[in-house]
Amino acid sequence: MSENKLINEKSPYLLQHAHNPVNWYPWGDEAFSKAKSLNLPVFLSIGYSTCHWCHVMERESFEDEEVAKVLNDNFVSIKVDREERPDIDAIYMGFCQAITGSGGWPLTIFMTPDKKPFHAGTYFPKHDAYGRPGLISLLTYISEEWRKDSSKLTVSSEHITEKVHEAVFASDSGKLNEEVLHKAYRELRQNFEPKFGGFSTSPKFPTPHVLLFLMRYWKLYNKVEALDMVEKTLAHMYKGGIFDHIGGGFSRYSTDKKWLVPHFEKMLYDNALLMMAYTEAYTITKKDLYREVVLQIGEYVLLNMVSPEGGFYSAEDADSEGVEGKFYVWSPDEVNEVLGGDDGDGSQFSNFYDITERGNFEGKSIPNLIKTDLDNLFEDTELHDELKSSINKLFIQREKRVHPFKDTKILTSWNGLMAAAFAMAGRALGINSFVDASEKAIQFILDRLIDNEGRLLARYRDGETAIKAYLDDYAFLTWSLIELYECTFNKEYLKRAVDLTEEMIRLFYDDKEGGFFLYGSDAEELLMRPKEIYDGAIPSGNSAAAYNLMRLSEMTYEDRYKEIAERTLECFGGNIDHMPSVHTLSVIALLYSMRPRNVVICGARRDTYVERAISIIDKDYNPLATIMLKEDEKQLSDINEFYNGYERLEGKTTIYVCGEIGCFEPITDPDKVAEVL
Repeated sequence: MSENKLINEKSPYLLQHAHNPVNWYPWGDEAFSKAKSLNLPVFLSIGYSTCHWCHVMERESFEDEEVAKVLNDNFVSIKVDREERPDIDAIYMGFCQAITGSGGWPLTIFMTPDKKPFHAGTYFPKHDAYGRPGLISLLTYISEEWRKDSSKLTVSSEHITEKVHEAVFASDSGKLNEEVLHKAYRELRQNFEPKFGGFSTSPKFPTPHVLLFLMRYWKLYNKVEALDMVEKTLAHMYKGGIFDHIGGGFSRYSTDKKWLVPHFEKMLYDNALLMMAYTEAYTITKKDLYREVVLQIGEYVLLNMVSPEGGFYSAEDADSEGVEGKFYVWSPDEVNEVLGGDDGDGSQFSNFYDITERGNFEGKSIPNLIKTDLDNLFEDTELHDELKSSINKLFIQREKRVHPFKDTKILTSWNGLMAAAFAMAGRALGINSFVDASEKAIQFILDRLIDNEGRLLARYRDGETAIKAYLDDYAFLTWSLIELYECTFNKEYLKRAVDLTEEMIRLFYDDKEGGFFLYGSDAEELLMRPKEIYDGAIPSGNSAAAYNLMRLSEMTYEDRYKEIAERTLECFGGNIDHMPSVHTLSVIALLYSMRPRNVVICGARRDTYVERAISIIDKDYNPLATIMLKEDEKQLSDINEFYNGYERLEGKTTIYVCGEIGCFEPITDPDKVAEVL
């Protein structure tokens, strides 16, 4: 089997295409030099290894000799892993959305040898179908147009580049105030789907950061409806097929309004953010359901998504044996074979989890609890335990199936999110193994993903580290370090968070207009240097950076951090105010700046009163509080000399609580901490 130039890459997605008959190039000077020397247009295809429609387009077109000949004769073809190169993906996805009104993967771009696009789309079938042109027709048409008059397409690309830069990537500044919080809530309430939860009909994406905002809004304004929306959404996501009831973890999104039929791929970032949301819901309500979901997400990740060295893998595919969802679905006969038929537990399991002869997905059944009353299920401990036992048996049987492909690259950004989630969950639920997993992942990043010059890197796979880290890498890693400090009170995590923040400001901050660029000033210069604020499936790097800066400002008493955070939010103020419901982490950062709570505990870590105070703080829901521990007289003086003013009163453990307008009287009774907060 022939090989193309992707064979030497580390990206699983690029390696999946290394034996295509298409003469693929990785993104780089060699490809663009060839395009210029031969005066050929560039065919750019962007996707990722667990993308179902990327697999479909590969099977239909990129493995096809006829398509390959058209591409090889008329184009220079480049493949990009969007998870390795979010900078390239962000730029050309912006073009696609501006040109076509929609986007997605695989992303298909036609552009000039100087990287300027003139046509864009997503998935194309090989031949004309579904009312859309086929890839062969499109390739033939564009190659003919290029040969007739390439200058015409070049001029068009320059015009498109200029217009898209103005329309898509220009930020809209403006001052924000408390009203934007209420506006975000009103938008979410208006978009809420009351029967099954979520904020759309179909498809439905989890967007857990929306739920994090609503829980804070409930806490601050005592708006019961905000918490109701969160609880309904969390319960129905768990009940649906988007949650893997046999093996734990969540799929990427649901194709229907009931959360029943997922797009079966499992992404690390979704599970990290959902773990955060279920953890906070448990902290508020103390409901066993939320605790169990947190445990099942954690167990799934620890069993399936951790490298031997402790880093977290990126994703698992939707397909196995070339069929979407095959690994996850069941027939009644398959269930009965494991659990027993009429005289066994098979019928009970099938009744509860909707396993039928007719099926709910292409002739088989996705296990779900959509028709089940969860309160009754969790109250009936005997039934709950019986179903758990059945699930364990089915899991053992399912492990014998051909597993979906696993993307084993380790991304700094997604590891930061997962480490933050494990630290939060470990702290709230008292699970030491979760904290250990967080610490091991962070240690892996610090050991393996920093180069000889001290620069953070974005990707590790198969012993190789590569690609200068992006804003998201810095922001999400810092997030995890802050969570780990508040979980362990190991000051080294806080110092690392400060060091990373300083480097992030130096490399990414726009000191002229505010906000942070997606890629650093020392990285490859692309067609443009975007700044992103929209919180999609993952919160934006800018919103996470603003959130971290607000928290670090309280923890370090460094006013400059708050000023940069406020200027960042102001840089995008018009964007945020236009539709705050899709900028919810930015709104959380703004909320944090308005209602901070800073807690400083002076006392030995293992002192009974210190343990008591920490336990009270951790078990209550205090999302706007930062927690610091000062064990000896000089411990935090290197963070800020201001901490020298905090001391034990009369030799007793003493707790200081400060808010947005002043400080409360020092507390020597830990039981009063919750009352003050």
